[in-house]
Amino acid sequence: MAEPLRELIAQRLRKLGELRQMGMEPFGGAFECSHTAAQLRERFGPLDGQSLEEQSPQVSVAGRLMSIRDFGKAAFSHLQDSSGRLQLYFKRDVLGEDFRLFKKYIDIGDILGARGRLFKTRTGELTVEVRGFELLCKALRPLPEKWHGLRDVEARYRQRYLDLLVNPQVKEVFLLRSRVIKALREALDKRGFLEVETPMMHPVAGGAAAKPFRTHHIALGIDLYLRIAPELYLKRLLVGGLERIYELGKCFRNEGISTKHNPEFTMLEFYVAYKDYRWLMDFTEELLCEVAERTTGGLKLRWGQQEVDLTPPWPRLTMRQALLRHGVPQGVLESPQQALAFARDRGIEVPQGASHAKLLDEIFQETVEPHLLQPTFITEHPWELSPLAKQRPDAPHLVERFELFVGGREIVNAFSELNDPLEQRRRFELQLQARAQGDLEAHPMDEDFLRALEHGMPPAAGEGIGVDRLVMLLANAPSIREVILFPQLRPE
Repeated sequence: MAEPLRELIAQRLRKLGELRQMGMEPFGGAFECSHTAAQLRERFGPLDGQSLEEQSPQVSVAGRLMSIRDFGKAAFSHLQDSSGRLQLYFKRDVLGEDFRLFKKYIDIGDILGARGRLFKTRTGELTVEVRGFELLCKALRPLPEKWHGLRDVEARYRQRYLDLLVNPQVKEVFLLRSRVIKALREALDKRGFLEVETPMMHPVAGGAAAKPFRTHHIALGIDLYLRIAPELYLKRLLVGGLERIYELGKCFRNEGISTKHNPEFTMLEFYVAYKDYRWLMDFTEELLCEVAERTTGGLKLRWGQQEVDLTPPWPRLTMRQALLRHGVPQGVLESPQQALAFARDRGIEVPQGASHAKLLDEIFQETVEPHLLQPTFITEHPWELSPLAKQRPDAPHLVERFELFVGGREIVNAFSELNDPLEQRRRFELQLQARAQGDLEAHPMDEDFLRALEHGMPPAAGEGIGVDRLVMLLANAPSIREVILFPQLRPE
């Protein structure tokens, strides 16, 4: 700890001790507020000073002091609550001995409750003339005098509470996030979907291609995995007769951290019986456009220095078409050897023993994905990449799947669900072979899920939406850490 900070903390601790010696409690209890700062602005802000003087409303407010300007016999301060800021006016002639206490013992960062008369200053600022105040919490550490913003991003993420206090735009991002989650829920609820909850700890880490986090249950004496996706449990519910379901919650993947990845993230998954991936593409346009309009007011969004237009319909390209359009030679699509050489020439990391389908996926991520700025559906993926998706009857080497890309990032993954238990078992067995050859993300065998499928699952369409990435898009946030309140960081 730097010496100046240590001295400031020592000063505040001395004030704390002196207050207690005087019989005052520096960490107060309940305080009744008549209004928030925003409510006062909305109700009384339009009034001129004379009209407000005639009404002379008596109010009580509470919040954190963000500034103090001392003028000798008077002082002004800005109090900040969850809705915004409001000016307070402390006057010696009004407060008497309490004014001395304020000047001597109250610091920026302290949390105060204040009662008094509302008026407007000569500059037109809505202000409370304080007639009495209570110290509700003595802050022992000062607020940062100069918050470095993006120049000190790690400190912002580690001390998000300070980031929220001093950077109003950060708070707006998380208010937007809350609206997005609410809009997603309401959009699905009104279309007849049922929200459900499935386990966070799985005996088999399934539902996606990812490395899991492992934990241990002492009483049962078994290892469990934090879920990488809720998919297989939601499909069990389709077997059980729940035909329109969704779950919105956390998933966990033991992978690298980047601007697009956090080990703990929020996923929306929903399933609809008797539909397919073609229906889902239309539904996805409808759903995301509704959410965008409700939360941002329109379909045109800023993304960095560019504009994203969500106005439907969105282009639909096969994976093959997208690769060819972005300069990948035809031979790469036909030959595993050419695909491997193409990837190595461009410095693309290739997993050991990667299949041709896996090579094409890695090439797609590097050569196509970053250029998909406008919303684009990518369809017809190789079946090897999608062990849970239904094959196309007219092209068995492909599956009925799409991914939605916006702003150069995957936002949605969806497909017609495989409901043939014999084919599903065959796919799992092939995944076990891939795992034995070194693919740690290959899907494990799940006998209980196969047993459920053997009872019969209706044809269905299923979709996963990365909520964090959706919020990134709507908030014009370049990093996933900007939209997660407490992103995962390396210990200090």
